[in-house]
Amino acid sequence: MDNKAKISDLKDKIRLFCEERDWDRYHNAKDLAIGIITEAAELLEHFRFKSNEESEALFSDPERRSAIAQELADILYFVLRLAQRYDIDLSEELSAKLELNAARYPVEKAKGSNKKYSELD
Repeated sequence: MDNKAKISDLKDKIRLFCEERDWDRYHNAKDLAIGIITEAAELLEHFRFKSNEESEALFSDPERRSAIAQELADILYFVLRLAQRYDIDLSEELSAKLELNAARYPVEKAKGSNKKYSELD
């Protein structure tokens, strides 16, 4: 369904969900940003103290994969809700960020490297 969903449609679904519950008053920028971090921390808990191999193996277990997917959905919910509440066009912003990062991380310098752009030769 990822290839069929439009970001604007997802934002509309979340807006309606929240309006039906009268949650706008709780969804200010600060609290939505806190929600993103809180849910990201919950995602991280699944991988804490695990080796790369153990982390990869989590996706083979249907229950654990589902739990990870639910945390990703929670993060996406808060990202979309913040963008929806403050009229941020995520497609436009992602394109602009990729363009900026392409300049910061030119292929000839960054390929195969995990260095920050300021550390590239």
